[in-house]
Amino acid sequence: MIDIQNQTDERNIAITKVGVKGIKYPIIVLDRAHGTQHVNAQINMYVNLPHHFKGTHMSRFVEILNEFRGRINIKTFETILARVREKLQAESAHMEIDFPYFIEKTAPVSGAGSLMEYRCTFTGIHAAGKMDFCVGVAVPVTTVCPCSKEISASGAHNQRAVVFVKVRFRKFFWIEDLIQLVEQSASGEVYSLLKRVDEKFVTERGYENPMFVEDVVRNVAERLNRDPNFTWYSVEAESFESIHNHSAYAFLEKPQIAD
Repeated sequence: MIDIQNQTDERNIAITKVGVKGIKYPIIVLDRAHGTQHVNAQINMYVNLPHHFKGTHMSRFVEILNEFRGRINIKTFETILARVREKLQAESAHMEIDFPYFIEKTAPVSGAGSLMEYRCTFTGIHAAGKMDFCVGVAVPVTTVCPCSKEISASGAHNQRAVVFVKVRFRKFFWIEDLIQLVEQSASGEVYSLLKRVDEKFVTERGYENPMFVEDVVRNVAERLNRDPNFTWYSVEAESFESIHNHSAYAFLEKPQIAD
């Protein structure tokens, strides 16, 4: 049959990324408490397309995923991308994996247990024989406004916020440790299940620990700076304000350190 994708394109314009988005696929991730965790991920896969090719072969991305069924994880990420480059004859290959990660969390006073969901990402680029790989986590937290507390006779407005951290690193680390680092950097933590004694505790602790989004991203950065394993990071915080019709937002990143 005629291979339309391999026909010559006369427009002389290369494409940076072309591929497939939104593939729903089961993967296995490492879990410190239970060894492994089976999750349903959403995967995006791309390659570069030289100017002389009309298109890429979309079906080959899914074929490669099926080759690695049951073995899609951090350890095989580079191997998968190298296979993508080989099979699609590309100079660069990209893959993005987004998945929910569940941690059993204990309420601070009652000890009630429940599962808490965190969104995680693995992103990688394989090009020129080198691999660039990042891990990201989205962590819900609470923030209490320092200004509101200072100017009010009683109380202070507080709200839920999300902190997204993305890191490059030298050696393996647990997702749970990165999540805990973020939670310790905000006014308070978010839980799936709280009893009344827990609600009292987290409300009062948050009130005694007010923070702007600027404080949160700086606190996360300060903690990451103490660990030489992290060669680069970006931190963003979005606070869904309870008394404003907008969010408060802050972002910072650390330059990559060459190995």
